[in-house]
This record gives sequence, structure tokens and C-alpha cells, in this order.
Amino acid sequence: MVNLPTASRLIPSTQSPPFILPVPLVVVVFFFLYTLTAGNGARAQDLEPRAFSPAPVGINFGLLSYGYADGNVFFDQSLPVEDAVGKLHSVTAGYVRTLDFFGATAKVAAIVPYVWGDYEGLWLGEPASASRRGLGDPVVSLAVNFVGAPARTLQELGTYREATIIGASVLAVVPIGQYDPERLINLGSNRWAYRARLGASRRLSRWHFELMGELWAFTKNPEAAGGNSITQDPILAVQVNTIYKFKRGLWLGAGLGYGEGGQTTVSGVEKDTSQINKRFGLTLVYPLDERNSLKLTYLNSLSTVIGADFDKVGLAWQYRWGGSL
Repeated sequence: MVNLPTASRLIPSTQSPPFILPVPLVVVVFFFLYTLTAGNGARAQDLEPRAFSPAPVGINFGLLSYGYADGNVFFDQSLPVEDAVGKLHSVTAGYVRTLDFFGATAKVAAIVPYVWGDYEGLWLGEPASASRRGLGDPVVSLAVNFVGAPARTLQELGTYREATIIGASVLAVVPIGQYDPERLINLGSNRWAYRARLGASRRLSRWHFELMGELWAFTKNPEAAGGNSITQDPILAVQVNTIYKFKRGLWLGAGLGYGEGGQTTVSGVEKDTSQINKRFGLTLVYPLDERNSLKLTYLNSLSTVIGADFDKVGLAWQYRWGGSL
């Protein structure tokens, strides 16, 4: 199964708490997922095993996935919000195309998430709640394996022996999801986000070992709730994955992720919102036949020092066509 980029905005905007009150605020919500997540909620620590796996050129992949997450939501301590929790559902549609990129294997991808969720907590000591439903921010990406994975057709891939692969990818979160500056919680972010990733993998018999580092950068949200503008520092993250292949198309992966950074500035005032987060994830891919496969994912928040603390499960169905299948 080919990995799609994570829908980074499967949760509320990092600028918006889940209570509809016109007050200045900072809410840093980071939900780390599937992907395959499909992430974007969890964005800086999406665990994506086999992100740079080689695939024959000229293949198309369609994906439909469902994800569920629940956990606490972090707010700026200056806000009178306590015990905030959220339960989030998402359905994501995606498309991937494999390419010959100057002789190297490459993938272009796009995903669009639809999200709904409920949020509860205490505002000034009184129970409060909110619900949201709508489109999140779409994600587009390009990944290239520039070492160890030359472009091959399906027929040529039969003689290919995977060893060490080094690849890189760029991803952009497009800010066209549901957003209302009058509301304190949104499904869209009203800002661009970009991720640059560099990764390497090594195959040893049935085992695959991976190391990936990535940097997230964000543009300004000039229309946050309460008439504020919000900027956010970059987030640096790293992940390691171990994968065991039982047979062709059937594999199990386990990964660990670590990320830090992301301090926010609200209308020129720096906030104590720098994050340190650790994640653990499991991924199981099961082939149904030559064209269809299922992916089951689980992501757990091992520890969170400032930031949202979400756990997530997801199920994805993938269909592939083209390339002389």
C-alpha cells in the first residue's frame, strides 16, 4: 500500500479553542496521525512507515479512509478553560500517482478530509461544548527516491532488489478548509503549512528499518478569533520505523516519533507554547487481491509536554490501477 500524506488539519486550527466566545486566545492543538494517516491533525509527528517504498511507475492509487481520535485539548493558560476534551471523526479521500522523475521513482499525492467532532470542557468553571462538521484543509505532496530506487515499470520491478533507499519529500497544507474568524474553533487553519522531509530505509531480508527527519513551517494567520494575528515557530520532528514483511503486500510496522518547537506569537506577544511530544504507532497492511488492500493504523501519545494529547485509530481501503496491472 502506498502512503498518502497526512491531512494535517483533521482537528481544530492551532489558533482556535473549542468554545464560541469572542476573546483573545491561543490554542495549540496538535493531533498526530494516520495517515495514513491521514494526518494533519498530528501533524508534526505523523508516523508513516514505508513512506519512501519503491513502486512501479505509471500506477494510480485511490484511497478512502476513516479515522477516530479522542484526547485532551491544550489551551493557553491565560484562558479560563479546564478539562477540555475532543472526540474527532474523519473521512479522507486521496489519490497518488507514481512517476519517473529524471530516472528516479517519485510519487505525487493529494488528499481531502471531511471532519466532524464534539468538544467539551469547563469555561469559567461552567460546562461548555461545541460541535463542528465540514471540510478540512487539503494536502498535496511530492516524494522522490533519489538513491536506491530507480524508476521501473511493473515488469522491470520483478528483477529489482531493494537495499538502501534515500528519499525526500515536500508537502503543503492548502488553507481552504472550513474557517470562520468569528469562531474560536475551526476545521481549517487559515494559513499555509509546509513540511520538508528527508528519510532513509534499509532492507535486511524480511525486515525494513527507517529513519526520517522533517521540518514543519507555517505562515501567519492574520484573522484569528478576537481580532488577533498568530504566527508559529517551526516544528522539528524525527521518527524511526521497523517493518516486517510476512509476504508480498502483507506487512506490520511499528514506529516511534519525537517532535519539538512550535511556539506561538499572538499579535506580537510570545506565548509559552513550545511543544515536546512523543508518539508510538502501529500499522498493519493486508492485501485483499492484486488491486485492493486494507490498512489499519493506531497512534498513541506516549508523552506530551504542552500540546494536544490524542490517540487515534484508522482504517483505510486502497485501490490501484494502471501500469499494465
